Amino acid sequence: MSMLSRSRAAKTAVATVVGFAGLVALSAGPAAHAADTTGTATISAGSLSLTAPATVAFTATLGGADQNVTAPQSLDVHDATGSGVGWHVTATSTTFTAGARTLSTSAVTEPAAPTQSCDETASCTLATNSVSYPYTLPAGTVAPTATKIIGATAGTGLGAQTSVHTMQLAVPANTFAGSYTSTWTYSLVSAP
Repeated sequence: MSMLSRSRAAKTAVATVVGFAGLVALSAGPAAHAADTTGTATISAGSLSLTAPATVAFTATLGGADQNVTAPQSLDVHDATGSGVGWHVTATSTTFTAGARTLSTSAVTEPAAPTQSCDETASCTLATNSVSYPYTLPAGTVAPTATKIIGATAGTGLGAQTSVHTMQLAVPANTFAGSYTSTWTYSLVSAP
């Protein structure tokens, strides 16, 4: 290759490199600018509420032996306070009576801890229950002081949850047949 050819090839190579650098510079465009935005969320406290069934029904047929009959009792607690302080439910009752006949003031018990679940379509933090079982429902001619039947320690029980309590009624073999009634009272308290 002659000297003239080499010189033209070198100029072409330099022009190609310079042209390529120009293309790179054009395609980079202007420098991007960034800005920070602060996001805020205001979450207001809701309420604490309890839903209990209107009735609990025990059924027994006398058969010459003492027996225990059970009935489920669902307590639905909604803790929408967002405080996380915990809560507890207390219960008391009047004695089961049928006319002049009564059952024992300790006739109703809950032998084992209730089952708990988050309500359908709701997220919850299940209660870490602070109550020991078996539990005896207080009863008297006049309802005595209520006692805790379930409780949520601090930081638990948030959201909507249901606890199913399997209540047990002691029916002695010498019980008179009849339709016995009792009034149960539940109260929800904002404290573990």
